[in-house]
Amino acid sequence: MEKLIEQAYSLDRAREYISKKRKTVNETFRNNFHLMPPVGWMNDPNGFVYYDGEYHLFYQFYPYDSKWGPMHWGHSKTKDFIHWEELPTALAPDETYDKDGCFSGSAIEKDGKLYLMYTGHVVENGKVTQTQCVAVSEDGVHFTKHKANPVIGKNEIGEYGLIQDFRDPKVIEKDG
Repeated sequence: MEKLIEQAYSLDRAREYISKKRKTVNETFRNNFHLMPPVGWMNDPNGFVYYDGEYHLFYQFYPYDSKWGPMHWGHSKTKDFIHWEELPTALAPDETYDKDGCFSGSAIEKDGKLYLMYTGHVVENGKVTQTQCVAVSEDGVHFTKHKANPVIGKNEIGEYGLIQDFRDPKVIEKDG
């Protein structure tokens, strides 16, 4: 799929916004032990995975307001589940197939790489389309969306599902 000509959202925009706004957050009301995003609205946890000696947790969030909006994927890691290290935003809705949100999914490590599988959410003319997409990282921090995205769409689900309600993939490895 082609890139959006004018992107409303991007990883760079989200990261820059977070960097500026985090200084304005009142720390009095932040959790001391539980994970929370640096700014904005937090939604579903996603992609809890053990990778390279640490636990990574991804979560849907909307960095630009304290209410729901087009979902991005935040990212943190921990060794002890008490002290969390915030990592750069992993996914932003910046492609034609996910322009209205990077919805829930999962993560898996394979051959030293970290894979995210998520739902690309699009609303056009009142019609919802949800497809399954993949992003990959070689360092566990910076993700590249797969060039064949969406990897599962209308053709693959055929008569077995509804493209308007087709989300939240969970990936596991079985028998190697």
